[in-house]
Amino acid sequence: QVQLVESGGGLVQAGNSLRLSCAASGRSVGVMTMGWFRQAPGKERDFVAAINWVGAATDFADSMKGRFTISRDKAKNTLYLQMNMLKAEDTAVYYCAAVAKYYTVSYTFRTADFPSWGQGTQVTVSS
Repeated sequence: QVQLVESGGGLVQAGNSLRLSCAASGRSVGVMTMGWFRQAPGKERDFVAAINWVGAATDFADSMKGRFTISRDKAKNTLYLQMNMLKAEDTAVYYCAAVAKYYTVSYTFRTADFPSWGQGTQVTVSS
């Protein structure tokens, strides 16, 4: 049973940075595809990025490209999302997700692909 615990969210002003962490237990991040999703108020949960078990990462949507980076630390069994130059529209609950399956980074990820989820961490960006 994989357990995921996110941390690092908070309230920041636009233009600042946050780094979200997702600590995994029960299985190594080295044998999972892991991803970040976000859900803004009143909206669906949207895919942000994923990293597969060979360490390859997906592209970000244009709205996040050049500002967000996904990475992992196998020694700490932790997934990260570095978010720079934050904007008000980045305000959302950010969720970490994992699946013990290999995906290529060209795959179009959906929430249904991930059986394991964290509780979410709130990111609020004030303009």
